[in-house]
Amino acid sequence: MIPLHGAGPGPGQTATLESLAAFDDVLLALADPTRRSVLERLAQAGEGTATTLAADMPISRQAVLKHLTHLDRVQLVAAQKRGREVRYRVQPERLLATARGLEAVAQQWDRTLFALKRIAEAAEALEAAAQEQAPESDG
Repeated sequence: MIPLHGAGPGPGQTATLESLAAFDDVLLALADPTRRSVLERLAQAGEGTATTLAADMPISRQAVLKHLTHLDRVQLVAAQKRGREVRYRVQPERLLATARGLEAVAQQWDRTLFALKRIAEAAEALEAAAQEQAPESDG
């Protein structure tokens, strides 16, 4: 498991199992292209209902509501009931925490790939040195 420093509640803190699960949940939610489209439209509008968002999409209000419910569950959006309407708004904090987690993963991969590069270069240098010291054979 990759330790995601900074993916938790505050900068520089080590992620807990709970925050790692939340990170995974957000990535899974964002993996769905329709869900990403709903989130993007909501972000552009500032806030909206399932009905207003569905008006501009090729899916039903019920399908939009299903995606909004999933986004709400992983805290990418917040629902607020106003009278008979439920209005949704994007929660940028969760997106920022996810971005920090992805950055931590990228940094870890950078460090790992740099270490592998150093190992490969050292092996190559050893091989070249060994070939220089090996007696040449006349064929």
